[in-house]
Amino acid sequence: MRITVFGAAGNVGSRVVTEALTRGHEVTAVVRDAARFGELHPGATHRTGDAQVPEQIAELSAGQDLVVNATRPAPGREPEHAAISRALLAGLANINGVRLMIVGGAGSLTVPGKEGVLAIDDPAYVPTAWRHIALASNDQYDAVRTADTEVDWTYLSPSALLEPGIRTGVFRLGTDELIVDAEGNSSLSMEDLAVALLDEAELPKHRRTRFTAGY
Repeated sequence: MRITVFGAAGNVGSRVVTEALTRGHEVTAVVRDAARFGELHPGATHRTGDAQVPEQIAELSAGQDLVVNATRPAPGREPEHAAISRALLAGLANINGVRLMIVGGAGSLTVPGKEGVLAIDDPAYVPTAWRHIALASNDQYDAVRTADTEVDWTYLSPSALLEPGIRTGVFRLGTDELIVDAEGNSSLSMEDLAVALLDEAELPKHRRTRFTAGY
């Protein structure tokens, strides 16, 4: 596949680029500032672009099979999360054959055993210090799932704890409920998040909906 990754120098984006290249895909790695080209995988094509500008999105996505949004707003710029989702949908609206995958947050997932309670409202999974970005991620998800669009999108919610780690390739998938282990912990490495994303890209099972992954 030909894949464009926005936020390619970030923690998640860089791992998505690496995983995609390892699988033999052609990757265009996009960052806002060319000064970050040195942080990008040398096997990718390096481009600058702003995921909030539909015209730039369209240019960088033309002829591609998949567009991945792995951007994460800086502190204080959380509203960009939803704005980028709307811009991506607008930028891809007239491009046939391209799929959009968005790496989102866990806050909108429900907590197992607590009917109707969202992870964002359970401090065990979303501490107060994380609530601002979790709220932004919920807005991001709402911007996609409520959009009147023909874009073929998928939203990937990680586990509550998403950290750099190792690639195991062994995890569970779900839809709208937080995945937890026997002790109630919800976690996933960024490396395995990239695996889950590329697995879905190669063999789609969650088109125009959300899924989650965790141990």
